[in-house]
Amino acid sequence: MSFKKTNEIPLFIKVNSKDNVAIIVNSKGLPEGTSFPCGLTLVDYVPQGHKVTLSDLEAGDAIIRYGEVIGYAQSTMKKGSWVKESFIQMPTPPELDALPLATKIPDPQPPLEGYTFLGYRNPDGTAGIKNILGITTSVQCVAGVLDYAVNRIKKEILPNYPNVHDVVAINHTYGCGVAINAPEAAIPIRTIQNIATHPNLGGEVMVVGLGCEKLAPGRLVPDGDHEKILSLQDQNGFINMIEMIMNMAEERLKTLNERERVICPVSDLVVGLQCGGSDAFSGVTANPAVGYAADLLVRAGATVMFSEVTEVRDAIHLLTPRALNAEVGRELIHEMKWYDDYLQRGEADRSANPSPGNKKGGLSNVVEKSLGSIVKSGTSAINGVVPPGEKAKQKGLLFAATPASDFVCGTLQLASGMHLQIFTTGRGTPYGLAMAPVIKVSTRNSLQEQWKDLIDVNAGQIATGEASIEEVGWELFHFILDVASGRKQTWADKWGLYNNLALFNPAPVT
Repeated sequence: MSFKKTNEIPLFIKVNSKDNVAIIVNSKGLPEGTSFPCGLTLVDYVPQGHKVTLSDLEAGDAIIRYGEVIGYAQSTMKKGSWVKESFIQMPTPPELDALPLATKIPDPQPPLEGYTFLGYRNPDGTAGIKNILGITTSVQCVAGVLDYAVNRIKKEILPNYPNVHDVVAINHTYGCGVAINAPEAAIPIRTIQNIATHPNLGGEVMVVGLGCEKLAPGRLVPDGDHEKILSLQDQNGFINMIEMIMNMAEERLKTLNERERVICPVSDLVVGLQCGGSDAFSGVTANPAVGYAADLLVRAGATVMFSEVTEVRDAIHLLTPRALNAEVGRELIHEMKWYDDYLQRGEADRSANPSPGNKKGGLSNVVEKSLGSIVKSGTSAINGVVPPGEKAKQKGLLFAATPASDFVCGTLQLASGMHLQIFTTGRGTPYGLAMAPVIKVSTRNSLQEQWKDLIDVNAGQIATGEASIEEVGWELFHFILDVASGRKQTWADKWGLYNNLALFNPAPVT
């Protein structure tokens, strides 16, 4: 492979003084023979984001990044070598029964006062940041009919109610052909229940069912109120089904249209954190900036949820000491154990993560990915743990136990009450949610330049020294409040890029 010489300054990032590897910053990588002011000379071509050895390594030597062991050298590597994925043997995961609990509880940071947003006050006292009519299905069978009806509602009725942002069909693949009474069926059921009453939907619950499904529609509405349910098997033909759905929807649109934004404290906000299409820069640019913003939100009284069990598991030893108390620490361990067992039943292990794109971006294994992932949790104490699909009950920083899948994690965070999501990405993804804005944060300048009309905040400036973690964190904090207030719009919302909901159903399908 040949390379043209350029005047670009060669750059690498070493995260921790203990590290014996660093990642290459330059967008096209750097060729063999490149020399750095510190005396390091590359003996291989190293792509952007990939690791280079800072010292000679023998077989069996620990490879250290973020000050932690991410694996062991499979063979001898000279200083300046490209550390390829195949050169690293994964370490064993932390032993869950031996973890320290609540031993390094962070001191509370000074309250951040005077910040508010403009939201919609709900009848139950919560606040929303969107004014949406959500129509929930109790079974996948009715999705086609509801989609047809929603298309007509948007074209024929919604324009008459300008204060309502959207009408959303809350479709899913659950409801029948499942072991509805199996213990783990509680997860998908409570997920649908909680999404149907999401704070961005203004309390106007509406459910469309079929009539013979295992998931009885009455389980999805507060107090089993049948005035909120339409059963298709009770209707005379398709046209009548559509007319009935449209009539029910218009009654709710009338109520929603009367709502206005009011000043709300930041303590009303629930913010979800997620990463997808991660790369080696995620843990040094975007995720640290999100972590700084998360600390600001916690100081202002908000609820902040970080997630993704498989991207926490190998760094759990760094989290249990931050638990507010031993009980929260044990809850963290419980979720890790549950997922270990879940993967074992499926004859899968943690090597199934990362993805091919993660590896192309420089992430060698899930240990390295986990260490970069947890940085977005910031430095606050972990106040509680939210089991999958449950509502968040505490303020402050919470761990919401979800799979790492972008779509499943987003769905579960919605069920937990997330108003909006901060989503970091190094490889790029157009992922979005209809019910909650998704703020995209890029890890690299080159991604922001490539996707200037998809990336909302660029953290790549941190790698090149053009901005600090603190500066990008404050930028993100203000952007969150602007999006929550309706003053600014995410690119995903502007283009209407919305993914389907994806339930997590570990229970049997019959």
